[in-house]
Amino acid sequence: MSQPSTVRLERTTPQIAKITFANPPVNLVVPETLVRLHEIVTGFEKDPDLQVVVFTSEVPDFFLNHFDASQAAGIPAPEHEGGNPVWTDIVLSLSKAPYVSIASIRGRTRGGGNELALACDLRYASREKAFFSQPEVGIGLVPGGGGAERLPRLLGRDRALEAILGSADYDADLAERWGWVTRTLPDAELDAFVDATAARLASFDRQALATAKSQVNRATLPPEADLVASFAAFGNTLTQPGFLSRAAGIGAVAADKGLDVEYRLGEYIGLVNQTL
Repeated sequence: MSQPSTVRLERTTPQIAKITFANPPVNLVVPETLVRLHEIVTGFEKDPDLQVVVFTSEVPDFFLNHFDASQAAGIPAPEHEGGNPVWTDIVLSLSKAPYVSIASIRGRTRGGGNELALACDLRYASREKAFFSQPEVGIGLVPGGGGAERLPRLLGRDRALEAILGSADYDADLAERWGWVTRTLPDAELDAFVDATAARLASFDRQALATAKSQVNRATLPPEADLVASFAAFGNTLTQPGFLSRAAGIGAVAADKGLDVEYRLGEYIGLVNQTL
């Protein structure tokens, strides 16, 4: 690989793995992110020791961001004929895996990044620095990686509609009150808390963890077919005039305002739509 990967794997103990996102300056999801993440998650399926996987980021202010729409053509196709889209396969694998997945969220997590966090079993967020969004509708797209299926189960129908249709950024305090995250912690305490939680779970019986998770899954997971359908709907909107005009508008604003657009994406989405 000619460039450093946007996803890094570290095995801290035989029972605990850490996956770090590293695509500065704003941790966009690019095709290589999907390929590498799918490779890692698929490799975990044959690991007899793994009990906890922690997701984190080394990019200040961003956990994992939305897809880079300019690279949509490079999104990998299913590995086998009739197989699930790669992104769908990743989030489904995390939900159904026998290990416990934990998202340690410091910074902005939007779109595909938010959908990966939603696929994790536990989500812990920095009270001061975490922000959440499903911005797709505001730029003429629809969520394609499980946001539309998982948020209603966590937030309720009306709050999920506000979050998805409104395409705004939500701070960690509101996300915690709504059930978007498991809990928030002071930023200075986040890493130690996640590490302690991972170590505690890693000390438990692996079979008991996996069986208890499968019991909860039966009551809470969306049907697999719904996630497949959502990714197809997302792909369809990538070619629609509504997205193309808004993408051009966001691109023009980004050329003028730079990275501030990614820091305050919800605000800029509203401004761009007012000019159309």
